[in-house]
Amino acid sequence: MTDPPDEAERIQASSSGDANERVAVVATLSPGSRKRAAEIIAGGAPYGLRLTGFERHSVFLADQAVVFVFEGPQIEGFVRELVNDRASSAGFAVWALLLQGTPVLAREEFHWQASRPE
Repeated sequence: MTDPPDEAERIQASSSGDANERVAVVATLSPGSRKRAAEIIAGGAPYGLRLTGFERHSVFLADQAVVFVFEGPQIEGFVRELVNDRASSAGFAVWALLLQGTPVLAREEFHWQASRPE
C-alpha cells in the first residue's frame, strides 16, 4: 500500500501545473426537463473538447440536476475561460430554459484512487 502524498507534495504538484485537478459545475434542472437534457448531452459538447485544455470531461444527469465534471491541469482557469468566451458560451444557451437558478462551481474536496501497479 502506498502512503498518500503529504501536503507539501500535493502543493508542489499542483503549483507545477502537472497535477490534474477536477471541478464540477452543478445545475438544478427545471421539473420535467430531464429528457431534453439527455438529448442535449447526447449531442456532445458545444465546443471542441481537445482545444479546451481538458484531459477528461464527464456529465452526470439526475432527475433534478446535471453535473459537468472537468479534469486537467489548472482546470478551474480553463472552465472560467470557456464560460467567459462569447463564442463558446453561446453554445450553452440551449440550457437556459432547462435550468433553475444559476449553476455553481464546486471544487473537489476529497478524491481517492487505488494505486496502479507499475
